Amino acid sequence: MKKIYFQEEWCLKCRLCEYICTYANSGCVDIVKALKDRPVRSRITVEDGGKVCYAVSCRHCDDPACIKGCIAGAISKVDGVVTIDKDKCVGCYTCVLSCPYGAVSAGADGAAMKCELCIKNSGGEPMCVKYCPNRAIILE
Repeated sequence: MKKIYFQEEWCLKCRLCEYICTYANSGCVDIVKALKDRPVRSRITVEDGGKVCYAVSCRHCDDPACIKGCIAGAISKVDGVVTIDKDKCVGCYTCVLSCPYGAVSAGADGAAMKCELCIKNSGGEPMCVKYCPNRAIILE
């Protein structure tokens, strides 16, 4: 099972991962159209802790609390990847409260959102990993 790991010592705090994630999940072909005059809605968030900064992203837990907390049955785990079915999500955000890592958030459409390792938009190659300029985000 593959997971994203973050190497804090290599992070430049550029937040490019947040912009790339927003673009990759926007459905737009053009990055300018995806980001211009729109809020950044990233599934990965860079937190600045002063001397150390780190990324908050779904850890695709072995026993995900978000799945247990979802009252609509919209969250599932297939082949090690925890995903949210937006059509089933009722927007109660119990999953947001259930996630111990703060990796689930409210999406612009009212459904919950989280990192799904880009399995729906780039064939499973996470764009944040691919475009991190200092290789601070890795997929193992």
